[in-house]
Amino acid sequence: MSAVDTEAAAAGALAHPDCNQFELAAVLHALSDPVRLQIVATLADGEELPCSALELPVSKSTCTHHFKVLREAGVLSQRVVGTMRLNSLRRDDLDGCFPGLIDAVISSAPGPSPARR
Repeated sequence: MSAVDTEAAAAGALAHPDCNQFELAAVLHALSDPVRLQIVATLADGEELPCSALELPVSKSTCTHHFKVLREAGVLSQRVVGTMRLNSLRRDDLDGCFPGLIDAVISSAPGPSPARR
């Protein structure tokens, strides 16, 4: 467990990588799964949503895994409010490290085009 993870766990918070810790391979891996891509596309309009607001074709435990992969790669930000985890896309951080990546990935995703910034 890294120092960031240890501090976050001690504070009861969720660990998120800093922008300077983003790794392109981890971000691309997180975006390579169709369910995770659906999550990112849903959050692309900038709205913060609880996990339960996304209608995903997988079990709750699998959803938890997908959100964790996205958070640990730096794609999503999660914050705990009561018993909910509110999710938002870290678009500004990702655009700063990998300009145009999120827009390119979302625009090539199957299904209806989500709202763009």
